[in-house]
Amino acid sequence: MIRGIDVSSHQTTFDTDGLSFVIIKATEGRSYVNPKLSAQTKRARDAGCVVGYYHFLWPGNIKAQAEYFVSKAPEEEGDLLAADWEWTGDHTAASNAEKDRFIREVKRLRPDHRVLLYANRDFWLNRDTTSYAGDGLWIADYVRAGKPRIQAKWKFHQYTSSPIDKNVAAFDSADELREWATPQ
Repeated sequence: MIRGIDVSSHQTTFDTDGLSFVIIKATEGRSYVNPKLSAQTKRARDAGCVVGYYHFLWPGNIKAQAEYFVSKAPEEEGDLLAADWEWTGDHTAASNAEKDRFIREVKRLRPDHRVLLYANRDFWLNRDTTSYAGDGLWIADYVRAGKPRIQAKWKFHQYTSSPIDKNVAAFDSADELREWATPQ
């Protein structure tokens, strides 16, 4: 497995030593853009990491959210894209059908990019009804790295959020991840 992190505007800086990938929050809803998106992207690319971007999904206006996300997330070959499906700040959540529509719309808008679903264990086991995760599941379950408590196949595992969101990916090397991230 290879190691990586995911970051948002809350991380003013982050260490890239020993990392193979960095996934950066790009957008939320239809109006928020991470003000540190450019700087975080540069830092990750300068370190030679595979870079990904995620959109924090809100219920409603799914097509508009997908369009907003792809209009703001940088577009370089091999970049990963992800839908972050969890509770919003006002304890609402996109429905399972909305999650599926968002992933499909992002895949339609960016057909040359892998699109993932980020979900915590509770959402995956108790809210998901289709098991649709686009090109791969990014599961959050705070247990031993690479050992999430689910039966489904996963590509990325977020195993802690302290002091930063740490992840592993089910690839043997960054080159293997790069190859997978660039669909032919």
